[in-house]
Amino acid sequence: MKAEKTLLIEDLLRRVNGSPFLFVADYTGLTVDKFAELRKRLRACDAEIHVFKNNLVKKAAERAGLPEGLGDVLVGQTAVVTGAQDVCAAAKVMKNFTDEFKKPEIKGGVLDGALLNPAGIQALADLPSREVLLATLLGVLQAPASKLVRTLNEPAASLARLLQAKAEKGA
Repeated sequence: MKAEKTLLIEDLLRRVNGSPFLFVADYTGLTVDKFAELRKRLRACDAEIHVFKNNLVKKAAERAGLPEGLGDVLVGQTAVVTGAQDVCAAAKVMKNFTDEFKKPEIKGGVLDGALLNPAGIQALADLPSREVLLATLLGVLQAPASKLVRTLNEPAASLARLLQAKAEKGA
């Protein structure tokens, strides 16, 4: 039995170290069908949800150097959400699923070594998608360049309008 626990802890440790975030959710009352649906939705955003014993999660969190306060949310039936990249997409999936089915209840989590409460995860879910943020940033970066181009083109455009007006007046 000890070898199995060691393997489970190693598996969880690999998942935690490979993920920039970790969410803890209480899945009490969630049917197998709904849990499978949640897994499917999380998989679409390159995230996973797994059920581990709380003691194993605590041991893996300790070995991974996660904050000690994480142990406070590891009570009852808990599932752990980890992912490869986009924390906001995973948070959005969890929020939307909870809004739709009233379960699972998000208890807290860790993002880049900092403890998150449920409100923090909710705030992550409310952020625009990565693509929208990148497009906004690109627009901000392009604004000065396009303003410069318009400013440089204005004298030539004014001259062209003046010549056009003279040509029409003379004709």
